[in-house]
Amino acid sequence: MNLFDLIKPEAVKVIANVSSKKRLMQNLAEHTETIYGIESDSALQALLEREGLGSTGVGQGVALPHARIRDLSAVSGVFMLLEKPIDFGAVDRQPADVVFCLFAPEAAGVVVGKIGAATTTINEIIEYESKLNKSSSDGHIKTWDEISTIVNELKAKLVNNLRPILE
Repeated sequence: MNLFDLIKPEAVKVIANVSSKKRLMQNLAEHTETIYGIESDSALQALLEREGLGSTGVGQGVALPHARIRDLSAVSGVFMLLEKPIDFGAVDRQPADVVFCLFAPEAAGVVVGKIGAATTTINEIIEYESKLNKSSSDGHIKTWDEISTIVNELKAKLVNNLRPILE
């Protein structure tokens, strides 16, 4: 399994404005339902329950929310870039603007349990986030092609880092 098995191209999304972590979780759940057919209420409940155990904000502007979903057959992911960062309760107190969300079957405890190891990808995410922020003169992303090119570069680079987590 690699990153391309987890994230369909349409699962990558840029959000212009989200008001809170709870609203972001709702967006993640709704987008996951649209892309993968995972019922959004179940996804939202699972994300909120997991977040209640401790923040999944890992620092340096990155959040890795994740949850187990009953009756899910495969690990699925959503990648969101936030134009306006939100507080995710990270230790370094930096708000998150890069969100990589994973949903796994209840029986896939090993995958979810190893999510912390994904923090080794933070430097790569930050490098590509910088490219995204510089993709236009005013700091705002202008075209889907710009986003797609940068995110595809990021995906390719992250595959090797995430492979041990996913196997």
